[in-house]
Amino acid sequence: MLVLATDTSGKQGSIALAEGEADRTCRVLEVWPLAGGMFSAELVPQVAILLARHGFTRLDIAAFAVASGPGSFTGLRVGLAAIKALGEVLGKPIAAVSLLEAVATAGRSEGRVLAALDAGRSQVYGGEYQVGKPTRLVGERLLTLEEFLAAAETCRLITPDAVIAHAARDQGLPIEEIERPTSAAIARLGWRKIQAREIVSPADLDANYIRRTDAEIFHKNP
Repeated sequence: MLVLATDTSGKQGSIALAEGEADRTCRVLEVWPLAGGMFSAELVPQVAILLARHGFTRLDIAAFAVASGPGSFTGLRVGLAAIKALGEVLGKPIAAVSLLEAVATAGRSEGRVLAALDAGRSQVYGGEYQVGKPTRLVGERLLTLEEFLAAAETCRLITPDAVIAHAARDQGLPIEEIERPTSAAIARLGWRKIQAREIVSPADLDANYIRRTDAEIFHKNP
């Protein structure tokens, strides 16, 4: 079954085309990069180009997987809106995948893992997972850098962000630094969720921001 996956959560994004099998394996056919700041203009046309490169049309898509966050507010909205529209039109299942889960499962560690993404403002998006077969979410939250480092007592640390890895090593803490997951990882995780019937309707698909937007933070009731 043909799976289309998107990740527009970061400064750079990507689209992946993959083939999902009944045993939950997922073979990625190609990952197509998306330029940062151009998601709204590039995403849908690049999906069409990627499909055509492999002899497919949108009617061949059997399922969707999308990075639901955390990350760029604007980028996530663009990616989610595109998948909402395609999922609604084609009537195909959608899996929403946390980027923190992709980080947690990308490393060599099993057991209790704390995945971390730089949230700016000396804050960290932290996702605690019990990594194994299957992987289970413990919780995701916004942490200060100090709170994240303190969590090393109970979890293995993993991140794709050099600033977080550097802070951990400065404290003498072991941390696994990985490449940032792309839409290929979103496709594989998404396919497993679809096979497990962990899907979401287009109407219910929403971003996993973890942190509120500035508008929400600074809004004052009259």
